[in-house]
Amino acid sequence: MLKKILHELKTHAPFTAIGAASGIVLMLLIVVSKMPAKISEAAFDAFHPAHVVLSAVVTTAIYRLRGRGKAWAAVLVGYTGSIGIATLSDAVIPFLGARLLNADIHLHLPVIETARVPFIGIQTWIVVNAAAVIGIAIGYMRPATKIPHLGHVLLSTWASLFHFTAFGTADWLPLLPGVFVFLFLAVWLPCCASDIIYPMLWVGKAPHEKHG
Repeated sequence: MLKKILHELKTHAPFTAIGAASGIVLMLLIVVSKMPAKISEAAFDAFHPAHVVLSAVVTTAIYRLRGRGKAWAAVLVGYTGSIGIATLSDAVIPFLGARLLNADIHLHLPVIETARVPFIGIQTWIVVNAAAVIGIAIGYMRPATKIPHLGHVLLSTWASLFHFTAFGTADWLPLLPGVFVFLFLAVWLPCCASDIIYPMLWVGKAPHEKHG
């Protein structure tokens, strides 16, 4: 298992770095255009649920393909793997990173946030949990992992980036190298954990693999 984990981390590092670089380009555009924090917050409210959907799809699909076919376990793995790890990736690591970079930032946890999402007027926690349910359903009924994982990395990067700019205040330009490091870490470790490591820990030594 350890050898498999190290291989996956190594394999995913290059395009995770590309995703982090795309986040830096976005931050440059935000800083240069002096984009209001409200726009970044609206973007975060869009990208985080989308990230949760894809995370739930991949996590559920991995368990579905390689596990024992237990529906309740697939739901549990899909929910905890998407909500828990997406929160770590999109909110907790960017918050800790910004604090370490001496930015003024507050922690925003969408899974318990009662404020309403702009334009749709639904409380954030409802949107995020609904996103997890949708992703679980897709991953269980149509278990495919390759395309959703690539989208997962990009959405996670952008959600993490918008957490910085929506809920943090700083002179970001001198901090861009540090932001790149934390964007990389926020995606690389949690996304590999969610998409690969976490569901495989539940699978254990499955008697067979399913294909479909």
